[in-house]
Amino acid sequence: MTFNKEKCKSCTSNRFNICTIQGATPEGIGGAGYRGMSMNNAPNVFLDPNANRFQVNIINEDHDNNETTQEDVGSDPPHYEETSFTDETHNRLRISYRPGKRELFDNFHQNGEKTEGSLHPYDTHSKMYYLQTFGHNTMDPVPKIDYYRNTGSVSGNKLNRPSLLEIHEQLAKVMERVANGESTAGDETAASKEEENKTGFVKFGWVKGVLVRCMLNIWGVMLFIRLSWIVGQAGIGLGVIIILLATMVTSITGLSTSAIATNGFVRGGGAYYLISRSLGPEFGGSIGLIFAFANAVAVAMYVVGFAETVVELLKESDTLMVDEFNDIRIIGTITVVCLLGISVAGMEWEAKAQVILLIVLLVAIANFFIGTVIPTNTEKKARGFFNYQASIFAENFGPDFRSGEGFFSVFAIFFPAATGILAGANISGDLKDPQSAIPQGTMLAILITTIAYIAVAISSCVVRDATGNVNDTIVPGMSCNGSSACGLGYDFSRCASQPCDYGLMNNFQVMSMVSGFGPLITAGIFSATLSSALASLVSAPKVFQALCKDNVYKGLEFFAKGYGKNNEPIRGYVLTFVIAMAFILIAELNTIAPIISNFFLASYALINFSCFHASYAKSPGWRPAFRYYNMWVSLFGALLCCGVMFVINWWAALITYAIEFFLYIYVTYKKPEVNWGSSTQALYFVNALDSALALTTVEDHVKNFRPQCLALTGAPMVRPALLDITHTFTKNNGLCICCEVYMGPRKLCVKEMNSGMEKKQAWLTKNKRKAFYAAVAADSFRDGVKSLLQASGLGRMKPNTLVMGFKKDWRSAPATQVENYVGIIHDAFDFELGVIIVRISQGFDISQVLQVQEIMSETVHFPEAFPPFGSLKLLIASLIRHPSTFFFFLITESTINTMQSMHVGEFNQRLLEASTQFKKKQGKGTIDIWWLFDDGGLTILIPYILTIRKKWKNCKLRIFTGGKVNRIEEEKLVMASLLSKFRIKFADINIICDINIKPNKESWKFFEEMIEPYRLHESCKDITTAEKLKRETPWKITDAELEAFKEKSYRQVRLNELLQEHSRAANLIVLSLPVARKGAVSDYLYMAWLEILSKNLPPILMVRGNHKNVLTFYS
Repeated sequence: MTFNKEKCKSCTSNRFNICTIQGATPEGIGGAGYRGMSMNNAPNVFLDPNANRFQVNIINEDHDNNETTQEDVGSDPPHYEETSFTDETHNRLRISYRPGKRELFDNFHQNGEKTEGSLHPYDTHSKMYYLQTFGHNTMDPVPKIDYYRNTGSVSGNKLNRPSLLEIHEQLAKVMERVANGESTAGDETAASKEEENKTGFVKFGWVKGVLVRCMLNIWGVMLFIRLSWIVGQAGIGLGVIIILLATMVTSITGLSTSAIATNGFVRGGGAYYLISRSLGPEFGGSIGLIFAFANAVAVAMYVVGFAETVVELLKESDTLMVDEFNDIRIIGTITVVCLLGISVAGMEWEAKAQVILLIVLLVAIANFFIGTVIPTNTEKKARGFFNYQASIFAENFGPDFRSGEGFFSVFAIFFPAATGILAGANISGDLKDPQSAIPQGTMLAILITTIAYIAVAISSCVVRDATGNVNDTIVPGMSCNGSSACGLGYDFSRCASQPCDYGLMNNFQVMSMVSGFGPLITAGIFSATLSSALASLVSAPKVFQALCKDNVYKGLEFFAKGYGKNNEPIRGYVLTFVIAMAFILIAELNTIAPIISNFFLASYALINFSCFHASYAKSPGWRPAFRYYNMWVSLFGALLCCGVMFVINWWAALITYAIEFFLYIYVTYKKPEVNWGSSTQALYFVNALDSALALTTVEDHVKNFRPQCLALTGAPMVRPALLDITHTFTKNNGLCICCEVYMGPRKLCVKEMNSGMEKKQAWLTKNKRKAFYAAVAADSFRDGVKSLLQASGLGRMKPNTLVMGFKKDWRSAPATQVENYVGIIHDAFDFELGVIIVRISQGFDISQVLQVQEIMSETVHFPEAFPPFGSLKLLIASLIRHPSTFFFFLITESTINTMQSMHVGEFNQRLLEASTQFKKKQGKGTIDIWWLFDDGGLTILIPYILTIRKKWKNCKLRIFTGGKVNRIEEEKLVMASLLSKFRIKFADINIICDINIKPNKESWKFFEEMIEPYRLHESCKDITTAEKLKRETPWKITDAELEAFKEKSYRQVRLNELLQEHSRAANLIVLSLPVARKGAVSDYLYMAWLEILSKNLPPILMVRGNHKNVLTFYS
């Protein structure tokens, strides 16, 4: 195979094209596979068998231009076909025609595959499939992002790729379905269209959306009025360590946030979204609510901080409106109303306000640094400011803790100044590209703000204590305390004995004094408080809206609604405003402040834990684009956050944990119906896999034996009683698998099976049945069960017991069904499984009841459904599907009750009651155990397990076994000793001595009449006729067989008489199941034994273990 390089020069650089391959055969490029596709899956009307298979021609938009194209095929150099890699908005693939092949396509066209107005079968960009990808006839589409979108994606339309069935089926059949409008591949979801129609979204980049917000939130009022005091207490050295320690917490959290944010598309909701999608709704729902509340209260905190600064200015100028506290309330109320107006106006206006505030803040910080190099004056010297001096730096470098303060108490005061790193993530839904914006903006904001904090701390040119008196200068001959101020000509020694008003330790307005222009620092304080308040006012509703949209808390859907092009949570804004106003009016936030800080720290801790947990779960879906993180560092960050919570305030930490734990329990109990692919789910799988693998290394021991049942229930809702009795002795104790076998055409069976798997497993979960559902498609019922017997389970968790219902209709069923039923019992014994056959008087199958209930639900509600003829189509459709329900349609209300009573009459009410009999609590009574044959102990273990269940605990065990008439007492003592060693309590032991006597004539006559239709009676016929009958009906009971097993037949009939005599009033009978030898006992004779054995009795379990010990008396 060679490429003609000269002929490939026309390939353009901006698209991929297919060049002609010279001398290539189909076999040369996987030809066998292609040939199989073209020959077996569809009539090959598209390819010329005489031409080179990979020769391709120019594709024209208009088929009518094909004639001119074909004229040059023989002489011109080969042309190149545009493939599906070309620009999808401008180029459409169209079929190319070789000479003489236009008629073939026209024939295809006229045969109904494509009609007027329909889509072109080779249009790869419309609702049709990719029928010609890479120049070949195939429905396989090329990889495309739209196939991977979620339903309702706002960034593009979700498309459905062709299903595997459509790729796998014959092309002609697929095209027929497409022509009939059955295919949905490529359809856009309604939700996507609705979202896409919303235009005019305001989206922010990483600078305006994340960097600006984070910097404004981190640079709080602490920078201007508390950092100087922290440096005074801890010194420059420990002060920098405090800043770096706080930064370490926020940096680790930032790295974890970046990792989670880059592991897939991030929607709105910030911290809540990141945590809930990583750890699930339990953690996300609990932290989301308190995080939103914390942001709402933080609005009040920042606004009150702003109001206090304004009131201080009013107090200095003696212009208070009422009094100090009420002025704070008035100014706070006015401020929060203005901030609400900016927020409600839209994110664009809020972003502009944030930029303005950042500029003011940057000017204020620059003003401080400029002030440190401006030569000081006498007044500032008296207040402790001497510009940069080595002596002051040395004196301030060490700590000087006072008033009971220490390292951790000072750290607790500073740490809230480092928070605010989630301000950008909280509006993740309003970012153009959250995956890149959140890591870039958050980490850069942490870096810039940390540098600013350290720079301000190092630039402390002020002594710790100063009097502010310009006359406190040192005169010659005057002694001094040796402080740096003494060396600079000032004596502040009296501050040691009496309080002073200036210096790092005493004056919170140090930055204003040092700065070049004091009012700019005040403007910076205003900017810091208002920007933080504005960010919190936006964050709280956004997070709360995301929480409400997920419907984690059922009563909060009201706040999920958004308005405008940006889906603004107006209702959330109002709620946040109300909460903020409530705390502003209180005007005492010193108590609530530590709790709010702990709420934020709890969020940080869970974000770090989310990153660790996702990494630890090792899910293939954990592929963050941000690589600069480590799972153990994230875990350390989570523990560090928890530790800092207690450092800040131990009782606030306990309150935070208590609230979070309560909300976690609430969400866990409510179990919201969401599936976000959390790392918790991934870890469940990993733990289960590890446990299953570890279990394979553990040898089975009789002490740990537990029934692990394969129950042939079919659909679990169809035979609920069989599932209930099985579940009773497997719940919290062993494995239970509900099995169903689909028989019939393979395609229909597989389709029905696949569509019902999740529904039936969900039914088990909803009805609190700790069981699995498994289904197989097979040619016969026996083949399906044989597959289940061999392949069900995992490692040591494999079924050891087969549970099945008794086949009540064996006398009227086809011989093949009876053969399959008995064959399943033989197969179970062959695979060394125990067998339990359960029989109740009414039978297990309630499918008719379910069908009637479904019909009733469609018909009874018609009068309410339409007033009066709105659902006529529904009525007609129901009557067509269920003609027998025609008489149900009676419009007048007076006839509805009559109709319902008639319908209930058609129910088999006793069948419905029987289907729930094992759900009810059993009253005082007995479980009679007829332990006739030693099968390893399963016959005695099953009823024992029943008696330790709540529903059966009032039932006593009565033991019946065979024995000799002259050894009754000895047999009782032996059995009592055996049961005592097994530690199984019993109420009574009965030795039955007359099992082997003949049954009475009436019972035997009934048995003979029952088997009469299935007897061959070959002894009454000549040899030729008898042999012919044996060949034609091999399933019939021969006279020789009946005679050979006459004693065993007597025993089954006699046992029924004894059961009627002794156990007629028992709540449940457990009986040793007789075993039929393969090839010796016919299927109908064995079914007759089971029939006569269990006839006219209470619920009965016929049990046979696999003859391996399941009980032991050794410790």
